[in-house]
Amino acid sequence: MSAQSFSPDLEAIAERAKAISHPARLAIIRHLATHDECICGDIVESLPLAQSTVSRHLRVLQEAGIIRVTPDGPRSCYCLDRAALRDMQSSFDAFLETPANPVTERA
Repeated sequence: MSAQSFSPDLEAIAERAKAISHPARLAIIRHLATHDECICGDIVESLPLAQSTVSRHLRVLQEAGIIRVTPDGPRSCYCLDRAALRDMQSSFDAFLETPANPVTERA
């Protein structure tokens, strides 16, 4: 069964799940949950990762709409998009409450 055969709501949930599926990204989310906003250097200090690696993970989270970035002169400030996280949770809750269609094997 190809990915195109899944419903758009499942595709959307899967894309967001991919964005948070790395332990470093979960650590970044946890860090941002305890700070209103911070710069990349603050996040780097809290993780055992290089700045370039943290920046790459921040970009994935931003592209998924999980964090927001605000330019602040030469730096950027990062913060959680809590509405997006609530939407993610609601989508996942709805997914779990919706009965699945039977899946049949193709011969």
